[in-house]
Amino acid sequence: MQTVAFPNKILPYFLIAPQIVLTVVFFFWPASQALYQSLEREDPFGMKSRFVGLANFRQVLHDPGYLHSMQVTVLFSVATAALSMIVALALATAADRVVRGQTLYRTLLIWPYAVAPAVAGMLWLFMFNPAMGTFAYILRRNGIAWDPLLNGNQAISLVVVAAAWKQISYNFLFFVAGLQAIPKSLLEAAAIDGSRGARRFWTIVFPLLAPTTFFLLVVNTVYAFFDTFGIIDSVTKGGPARATETLVYKVYNDGFVNLNLGSSAAQSVILMIIVIGLTAFQFRFVERRVHYG
Repeated sequence: MQTVAFPNKILPYFLIAPQIVLTVVFFFWPASQALYQSLEREDPFGMKSRFVGLANFRQVLHDPGYLHSMQVTVLFSVATAALSMIVALALATAADRVVRGQTLYRTLLIWPYAVAPAVAGMLWLFMFNPAMGTFAYILRRNGIAWDPLLNGNQAISLVVVAAAWKQISYNFLFFVAGLQAIPKSLLEAAAIDGSRGARRFWTIVFPLLAPTTFFLLVVNTVYAFFDTFGIIDSVTKGGPARATETLVYKVYNDGFVNLNLGSSAAQSVILMIIVIGLTAFQFRFVERRVHYG
């Protein structure tokens, strides 16, 4: 086995130094600050703080509003990940069959990923705004009393669709790459054996996409927990009646709106532990069913 040796012993450290600096400045330092603040409580005027230990964590975990936000987050994350991955897989399967104009077709499907989350949220808000939205008008004409500003179920449905639409392009790219990596000889052999259509997809294609599906499951879970803040803030701002207040939005609401920094820091630490634990669970148990070719 051939090994590679750098003539300059300092060069490798210079190459990895930028990434280490970015990780320390934008991850480890804020994480340590949040952990430190979660053990303190400020006075009502924000002039001084005192050490309270785990009191902030006990208060958060016994708060009915926080438990409600946790339920909303679970529902929102499962629905967003499932919708975005199912639609992306369907589009990738259709794009894989296109012969003429496939480059244009794939490019158009990738565009939504370039849209900022806040802009994506505003686009869907304009389309479904109960006062002037085109789709809201169509829904009302068909007898559906559409008003996500007052109806919590409609509000959560709107932010799920907006968040999933934003992530479909990302999932589409990986599913297309996974489909192109499947050997054509396997599909031809299956066709010769009489396996066609849906049966061939579920028995051959989808199992071979298991590594890609598992990777996207982890990415979409993290996306739903963290990166959907801009969409929720621009569409519903956590309302109505906290129907769309996810854990990450509650961290913002308590910390930057209500200025309860101790509780907000404790919530951020709990959220980080939840995401790390969920990701570890996925790698520990879900990956057992994934077979890499």
